Amino acid sequence: MNEIIDVSKLYKKIEDNVKKVVVGQDEIIKMVFLTLICDSHSIIVGVPGLAKTLIIKLIAKTIDCKYSRIQFTPDLMPSDITGTTVLRKDGNETLYKFIKGPIFANIILADEINRTPPKTQAALLQSMEERVVTNEGLDYKLEKPFNVFATQNPIEQEGTYPLPEAELDRFMFMIEINYPDKRSEIEILKERIVNENFNVEEGIVKKDEILKIQEYVKTLPVGSNIVETVLKILRNSRPETSEVDKVSEYVKWGASPRAGIFIIAAAKGYALLDGRLTPDISDVVKVSSYVLKHRLILSFKGEMENVKKEDIIESIIKKSCF
Repeated sequence: MNEIIDVSKLYKKIEDNVKKVVVGQDEIIKMVFLTLICDSHSIIVGVPGLAKTLIIKLIAKTIDCKYSRIQFTPDLMPSDITGTTVLRKDGNETLYKFIKGPIFANIILADEINRTPPKTQAALLQSMEERVVTNEGLDYKLEKPFNVFATQNPIEQEGTYPLPEAELDRFMFMIEINYPDKRSEIEILKERIVNENFNVEEGIVKKDEILKIQEYVKTLPVGSNIVETVLKILRNSRPETSEVDKVSEYVKWGASPRAGIFIIAAAKGYALLDGRLTPDISDVVKVSSYVLKHRLILSFKGEMENVKKEDIIESIIKKSCF
């Protein structure tokens, strides 16, 4: 039971520290933390100025770990991410040495990932999947924890390189960040100034604490009813096996088994945050939309009729969980 209390307390430390600066984005902070403790990666989508970058930076500062920000641009090369081999002199000898790139960190912010060509995107995504960097035939392991948070801007799509569905599938969540509510926005306008230096406590959560919780999440038991519910969600997301009319009519491709693995992991993390040993159906309901949003591919008819994925996902969850 102490382990569960520790998870809740640890999250409270992070949340309180980030909320000294960020106002009105409580759910986003929670989903980023869930990504961390589930040992995975997430993509955050939102217009400029909503604190996407700031939230990740502040969470990384709160944890005693190495943080790296990579600004994705059209001219970014794979070696700018992974590192490169250079010639170095050591006395009378000339040696080749691998200089590690910014990917060698614990929390990575891949800012505007869709601004760079597929070849460079692939260098990051390979590291996300395999947790290694290969250079000149040698593998360099990435230190744990290793969590990537990519951001995308939903506007100004000219000159961008959208991530293919197979690569999007490597992200656990797609987190959409929206404008703050009226009260929060008033507080922001009163308190914030241009080019403000944010003073938050640094390193108050230890890297080992995150690693311990990541391992704990993996070992949590899951009831057969949860597995059956997640299976229903997956099958109802696919047009060939769905009992949901909207899916049969408007969806071309549904969610893979990997999506189910992510839903179960996220549900376990959500249960821990609530002080419970095992997840229940309500946890599955809370996390499923974040996992499914970037995995459902609409059919031509769905695209032409501007069908909202959110409505389809709501129907899938309703049919599968209630």
